[in-house]
Amino acid sequence: MKKICILLFLFLTLSAKEVQITNGQVIFLEFDKNNFAQAIGQDKNLPYFIYKDKIILTLAMPYKNPKDRELLIKFKNNTEEKFFIKVIDGAYEKETLKVETSKVNPPKDVLNRIKKEYDIAMKIYNTYTNEQLFEGKFIYPLDTKITSDFGKARVFNDMLKSYHSGTDFRANTGTKIQASNDGIVRIASNRYYAGNSVVIDHGYGIYSQYYHLSKLFVKEGQRVKKSDIIGLSGASGRVTGPHLHFGILVNGAQVDPLDFIDKFNKL
Repeated sequence: MKKICILLFLFLTLSAKEVQITNGQVIFLEFDKNNFAQAIGQDKNLPYFIYKDKIILTLAMPYKNPKDRELLIKFKNNTEEKFFIKVIDGAYEKETLKVETSKVNPPKDVLNRIKKEYDIAMKIYNTYTNEQLFEGKFIYPLDTKITSDFGKARVFNDMLKSYHSGTDFRANTGTKIQASNDGIVRIASNRYYAGNSVVIDHGYGIYSQYYHLSKLFVKEGQRVKKSDIIGLSGASGRVTGPHLHFGILVNGAQVDPLDFIDKFNKL
C-alpha cells in the first residue's frame, strides 16, 4: 500500500507543470477569465482577482520555511491543470550591523509593547481585502541608491537575529516619501523596531510598508493616491542611521518589494 501511495504521488508530480519560485519572492499566474473556475492549493480555495481582463493568481513564497506545493486549477469546460510549485533557494547574503544592545535584546519593560505591535500588524496582514484599491503600476517610494537588499541575514552585534524583510533606500532625514500606489492606510504610528511606520493596504492581499520615518503625514483609515507624500524619512526605531525601509507583503508573506514591483508591472 505504501508503494502505491508513493507511485501515485510521483505520477501526480511528474504529470504536473513545474513552476519555480524563489523563497521570498512572488509569481503571478494568468488565466482566461471566461474559462477559469477555481484554484485549489493545500486543500483550500486560493484567492484571485481580475486585472486587465485576466484572472491573476498570486503565489507568494515565504522567506523562512518555504515548502514545495501542488496547485490545481479547475476550468469551466470541465478540464483542469496541475502545477507543481518548486522552491528555489535565494542564496541570500549576510550583513553585520552594530546597534544599541537594548535594540538587539530589548529590556523587559518593552516586551508587552513589542508583542502588542506585532499582534496588531499580524491581524492586519492576515486580513484579505477583496477589492482593488491600487491603480495601475506600482512605483518606488523614492529614487535613490539602494543601501541594503531584501533577504540578507541580519547579524546584530555578532548575533544572528533575523533577515532583512525589505529594501533600504538611502535617504537623509527629511526626504519626502511617496506612496507606491493607491490604497488605505492601515498603520500610521510609532513602533519599537520599525519606528514611525506607515502601512498601506492596496487590496487583494497586497500591503506596502514604509519604516523609520521622522514624520508621518497620514492617519490610519485615510485613503491615499499613488505618489502622495506620506511622510519624511528618518532614523526612528532599530536603525544605524537615516534611511527608508520599504517592504511589500502579499497574502501574509513578506516578499522582495523590488521583485514584486518588477513582476506586477509586467502584467
